[in-house]
Amino acid sequence: MKSPVHRCRDVEHSRGQAWSGTTFLQMEQRIPISKDVITASSASAMWFIKDACGIICAIITWLLVLYAEFVVLFVMLLPSKNMTYSIVNGSLFNVLAFLALASHLRAMCTDPGAVPKGNATKEYIESLQLKPGQVVYKCPKCCSIKPDRAHHCSVCKRCIRKMDHHCPWVNNCVGENNQKYFVLFTMYIALVSLHALFMVVFHFLYCFEDDWTKCSTFSPPATVILLILLCFEGLLFLIFTSVMFGTQVHSICTDETGIEQLKKEERRWAKKTKWMNLRAVFGHPFSLLWFSPFSTPDHGKAETYQYVV
Repeated sequence: MKSPVHRCRDVEHSRGQAWSGTTFLQMEQRIPISKDVITASSASAMWFIKDACGIICAIITWLLVLYAEFVVLFVMLLPSKNMTYSIVNGSLFNVLAFLALASHLRAMCTDPGAVPKGNATKEYIESLQLKPGQVVYKCPKCCSIKPDRAHHCSVCKRCIRKMDHHCPWVNNCVGENNQKYFVLFTMYIALVSLHALFMVVFHFLYCFEDDWTKCSTFSPPATVILLILLCFEGLLFLIFTSVMFGTQVHSICTDETGIEQLKKEERRWAKKTKWMNLRAVFGHPFSLLWFSPFSTPDHGKAETYQYVV
């Protein structure tokens, strides 16, 4: 019988070998190893990717939200004569903006599901006490034992469990542990953009009917420029985040990440219902905490029953 070391296979060989990692899946019986065993040491108090492009994109994201905040408050709401209109729309806009930035921060600073680097050592593999026919896969780039559905990220320089993609706007990968926060981020940005567009249209109509010098504390040319820029920003981000939100929800419901769809990987995991897949990402059971970026989901661990598909 082969030693446990010989059961360790590289998952990324040269492309000329036609993805021999897949060949090993077909030739040998693959018995899943507990994810908790492989990733037991991956938890960290703080997670932040030191990528210049990602950091710049994240800063730009916050600056754009703050710009929208400035225009909404100081150009449209505070000069308004209707106090009720200003309070209601100001409260709604600020709540959505706060939730969007909180979701962005959680998506950026949450470990997306990184596999410990360098744990594919002889001693560690032997400590797993593999059974005959059981195979573990090693990532040659970060020298880690690679669980099922994990992929290596060249920016994070780690293997990420259920990696969907690396998003520079949150300066992080979207993976098993932070997908909820990324979905909430796209949803709240889309909502705050839509709300801003409605207020811009309403303010334009109000200013056309009234004197431009009375509908804003800024000069008419400055007011028009600020509103046009906000309109362009809101429309752009509404389209972009709405598409991302829909794509993410579809991926969650089908339980197939963006990378798995792109590579058309063979499905080797159990099929579940769409509702169960949603609860695996947002938490169990369904509650208003699904929409809170401050609530950490259990990733389906509370599921005590099985669905018959």
